[in-house]
Amino acid sequence: RMRTLAWLGIASLCLGAAWAVPDKEERRKAEKLKADLALYEHVDLDNYDLTLDNYGEILDLSNYEDLYDYSDLAPKIEVGTLAPRPKDPAALPNLGTTAETPKLQPVTTAGPVHPAPIPTQGECRPLALPSCLLCLCIGTSVYCDDADLEHIPPLPPETTYLYARFNRISAIRASDFTGLKKLKRIDLTSNFISWADVDAFRLLPSLQELILPENRLTALPELPRSIIRLDARLNRIPSTGLQPEAFRDLKQLQFLHLSDNQLDHIPAPLPKSLRSLHLQNNNIQTMHEDTFCDSQDHSQIRRALEDIRLDGNPINLSLFPNAYFCLPRLPTGRFF
Repeated sequence: RMRTLAWLGIASLCLGAAWAVPDKEERRKAEKLKADLALYEHVDLDNYDLTLDNYGEILDLSNYEDLYDYSDLAPKIEVGTLAPRPKDPAALPNLGTTAETPKLQPVTTAGPVHPAPIPTQGECRPLALPSCLLCLCIGTSVYCDDADLEHIPPLPPETTYLYARFNRISAIRASDFTGLKKLKRIDLTSNFISWADVDAFRLLPSLQELILPENRLTALPELPRSIIRLDARLNRIPSTGLQPEAFRDLKQLQFLHLSDNQLDHIPAPLPKSLRSLHLQNNNIQTMHEDTFCDSQDHSQIRRALEDIRLDGNPINLSLFPNAYFCLPRLPTGRFF
């Protein structure tokens, strides 16, 4: 019986302690609520206007830290262990000394240093040095524009394109282009050229473009069969200045521009490869019916020859109605 009473006493004590904990927690919350209400007792809720000017008067924050307890949010500092100090002090690194700066060794040379050679410009070889001093050599192109030249300078043997525009060159000699087997284009626009040797261009096997406008030529030399474009506008070439059938054997000729000269007839026969024929502003007065088309072959069609200019000539194109049947387009000129 005594043991039973003892167990009952212990149970009652445990229940009392359990009931006491909630009561204590409730009392703490009630006290905190009273403190919060006391903080705002002086605030007039009927006339409440919080601004930056009266913020300090309405809310007293002087004891802000006392009102709220943030002890539970304080970070916990864990203390670890430090590395043991070595028994031998000599094992510690000496932080008072720095690594010695290596000394620079003087540069020694076995002999004098020679400057690097200056590369020559373009592909100009020693034999062509004069032309590359007077002109600009870039690759296989030689530019001699506006250089006040009176004759064509010696050219590198690899020259492919020559530009000597706006100079004072007055003549073209046969020796000017000797040995230039790769020369494809010659542009001598706007010089004072009045004559050229007969063989000045004939022996150039690769020549495709010969540009000679704005000069004083009165005759054209013989041309190589490789020529594709001939531009001799704005010269003084009469029909007698062209060799008989000068263009018949030029099977690759596509552009023949002889405008603004003194021609009095169309230089026939014309090669079938021709695409553009400019003869405007000459003195052409008549033509043959076979100038462009074969009058014996009415099935002939020259599809390539699409650009013929005869404007600025006194010829009346309407007088030759059978001269254009093979052309894809009528020539440009006067038809009345």
